[in-house]
Amino acid sequence: MKRVSENWYMGTADAVYQNIYSIGSEQPKYVIILSGDHIYKMNYERMLKQHVDAAADVTVATLTTDPAESRHFGVVDIDRDHRIVGFLEKPRQTDIRSPYDPTKISASMGIYIFNTDVLIPVLLKDAEDPDSSHDFGKNILPKMLGDYRVYSFNFVDENRKEALYWRDVGTLEAYYEANMDLVSVSPVFNLYDEQWPIRTHQRQYPPAKFVFAESGRMGHALDSLISSGCIISGGAVQDCVLSPDVRVNSYSEIESSILFSHVNVGRSCRIRKAIIDRDVHIPEGTTVGYDLEADRERYFVTDSGITVVTRDYSLFENPVTVDYFTSE
Repeated sequence: MKRVSENWYMGTADAVYQNIYSIGSEQPKYVIILSGDHIYKMNYERMLKQHVDAAADVTVATLTTDPAESRHFGVVDIDRDHRIVGFLEKPRQTDIRSPYDPTKISASMGIYIFNTDVLIPVLLKDAEDPDSSHDFGKNILPKMLGDYRVYSFNFVDENRKEALYWRDVGTLEAYYEANMDLVSVSPVFNLYDEQWPIRTHQRQYPPAKFVFAESGRMGHALDSLISSGCIISGGAVQDCVLSPDVRVNSYSEIESSILFSHVNVGRSCRIRKAIIDRDVHIPEGTTVGYDLEADRERYFVTDSGITVVTRDYSLFENPVTVDYFTSE
């Protein structure tokens, strides 16, 4: 994306700066800045209430984590009044400890509430700095500590499980593991909590359908999440997440995989530990995830052995065989 300059987004602050006119046109009193690749359950109203009560200029959401994880986070130094007095960007080790738990550190979650009349001038100033990497955690927030009231809000997990749940899924491995957790018998992240439901846009598809009950050709799914519009037509699915409008045709076996919307898997395919991009058509007889060296010649394979099949892969030579059937 690029909105107000000739450059693509160069950092988290630059991404907001390039949408500064949208903020100005709405004229909000406060701006909440969120990360798009994090998974968690959080009540932002609590954070905003603390921000207002503290007369803060900026509030940073933080979570407590083990000091050994410091190299993966921006570590926040917080005083007893919850005011932030320092930042360390991914230190190998640190003696700083959290006021919320003295055995842990407080790490920035990349979630911020700014007063708009504070946010606009600091974004403009940062945009003019040629030495800045235009990042909130690295550049903007550390420079604000002396002149502004910057506070921490300790993360309150609405997931309500024994272990705090917050995941950064900015890598393929992290994204895959988060999805595989969802298909476990008792997932850590609760999609079925009636007290804290997840709201999202739902396209109107018919219910998922499982057809054919013949020996060796039985449409079924085990330990999987199957979305609306999916048809498992004589194929076998296990430990998978199927997005809306996925078709799995006869004699195919899919295991430990994530299939995006509108994927069509032809007959007699074998797919294991894969991520299949939306609108991909897998030709009849294709094997994915069983020979990683062969996969690397056609697809992208991560260091941990996840095969990623995108729409530009080179196996469009053979048509997909689709099972047609009546509703009887």
